[in-house]
Amino acid sequence: MKINEPIDNLKYEMEAYSKGFKLIGGIDEVGRGPLVGPVVTACVILPKDFSMPGLTDSKKLSEKKREFFYNEIISKAISIGIGIKDEKIIDELNIYEATKSAMYEAIDNCDIKPDYILIDAMPLDNLDIPHESIIKGDLKSITISAASVIAKVTRDRMMCELDKKYPMYSFRKNKGYPTKEHVNAIEKYGILNVHRKTFNPVSRHLDHLYNGKGE
Repeated sequence: MKINEPIDNLKYEMEAYSKGFKLIGGIDEVGRGPLVGPVVTACVILPKDFSMPGLTDSKKLSEKKREFFYNEIISKAISIGIGIKDEKIIDELNIYEATKSAMYEAIDNCDIKPDYILIDAMPLDNLDIPHESIIKGDLKSITISAASVIAKVTRDRMMCELDKKYPMYSFRKNKGYPTKEHVNAIEKYGILNVHRKTFNPVSRHLDHLYNGKGE
C-alpha cells in the first residue's frame, strides 16, 4: 500500500459476503491499559449497505466525532452486544484472558447473532462461529471500527461517571490510564476499590503499604 493511499475498509466484509455469510460481526475492545475500571468490548453487526465516511479506529477520532458515529451506529446497526469485565475479574484472570472473556460476552449479548466474525487482533480459539483475527483491524474493517467506537464511548461514559465520585483522580480526563496526574493522585489519595490491584504502579503502592512504609 502506498503512503496516504485510502484503506479499503470493506474488503474483509465483502470477502465474507462473497462466501455466503450474511451477518458480519465486528469485535473490538477498549481499556486494556488503564489502571482503573473495566475492559469493555463490543460486537457490532452492520447492514450490508452501511456507509460512513470517516469512521475508523476510535483512538484516532475526536470525542465529538466518536459521539456522532456512536449515535449513527446505534441507530443503524442490525445488532450490538456489549461485554464488560471489571477490575476484580481482570485481577483474577489477567487482562488478556479478561478481554477474551468480555469478547465472548459481547457476542452472547447480541440479540441477533452473527454468522461470521471479524476480530481486532485477538484470537478467540473457543469461538464456534466462523471468524478471522485481523491485525490493526480497527483501521482495516468498517465493522471493527464501529465496534471500536461503541466500546470506547461506552467505557468513556463509565469513567466520566466514576469521575463524579472521585474527582481528585481526573478520570474524566485520563480515563483511568496511568498519566502523571493519575499516578500522583494515587500517591496522594491512595488506591480505590476500582483500581486494578495487579497493575503497576497500583501494585507497587500496595507493596509500599504492606511493607509498613505507608501511613
